[in-house]
Amino acid sequence: MTGTALDAVDRLALRLLDDKEGLVILGLCGAQGSGKSMLAGALEARMTRRGIATAILSIDDLYLTRAERALLARTVHPLLRTRGVPGTHDIALGMAVLDDLAAGHPARLPRFDKAVDDRLPEDAWPIAPAGLRLLILEGWCVGARPQPAAALDAPVNALERDEDGDGRWRHFANVALAGDYQALFGRIDGLALLAAPGFDVVQRWRTQQEGDLRADGSAVMNPDQIARFIQHYERLTRHILREMPARADLVVQLDARRGVTAVQAKAG
Repeated sequence: MTGTALDAVDRLALRLLDDKEGLVILGLCGAQGSGKSMLAGALEARMTRRGIATAILSIDDLYLTRAERALLARTVHPLLRTRGVPGTHDIALGMAVLDDLAAGHPARLPRFDKAVDDRLPEDAWPIAPAGLRLLILEGWCVGARPQPAAALDAPVNALERDEDGDGRWRHFANVALAGDYQALFGRIDGLALLAAPGFDVVQRWRTQQEGDLRADGSAVMNPDQIARFIQHYERLTRHILREMPARADLVVQLDARRGVTAVQAKAG
C-alpha cells in the first residue's frame, strides 16, 4: 500500500470535516488482508498531528461474544459459531457508541481479541474523548448492502454446498444485513473502498496476516483452516466488489500485491 491511498482517503476525510460540524464518520471497507487497518491507523496519525481528534472502530470489534455465537449455533445454524457474516455482530452496541460520540460524549470503544475469539472486558476498551471529530469505521463489510433473495439460491463454494445446503445460514446473514446493519451504515458520512482485484487473492492476503500473527507469538490457523475460514466471507466479499464501486465516495483499486492501480473519487 502506497501513500497514494492514504492521500486519497485523507482528502475525502478533510472534505467531510469541512462539510459537517460535530462527529464525522468515515466508512472504510476492504476485503480481509487488503490493508484497511493499516490505512486507518495512518489516517488517524495524520489527523492527530493536525490536532483533529480521531479514533478508529473496527466492525470486527463488534463481534458477538463466543458464548453469544455458540447460542446462535445451537438455535439458528451451526455456522454462526464462526465470527464473520452479518448476524454475528452486536449492532446495538455499535449504535450506542455512535450515539454517545455524536452527542459529544466520551465513549469506550469495544475491542475483540481474535487470538481467543472473544470480546475483551470493558475495562480494557480504549476511551474516545469528548468532542471527537472523526471516527474511522473500518471493516470487511462496512457499508455493504444485502443481495437479492434469488442470488442466494446457488452456493458459491464448498462450505455453502456442504454445510448450508438449505441456505438457512446465508439467508439469515442476508436478512440481518438488510436490517439493523443498514441503520449502522446509514450513519456513515463518506464511504471509501479498498477494492481487491478479485476474491482469489484474499486467501493469499489472509495467509500473510496469519504469518504476521505467528511472528507476534499469537495463535494462528494453518492453510486448511484459512481456506475454510475465508469461505464464510466469500459470498458477501464478491457481492461488495461487484456492487459497491458504483456508489462509494472513493474507490482505491488494488493489485494482487496491494499496489494502487487507480483512484476514483466522486465529485464533492
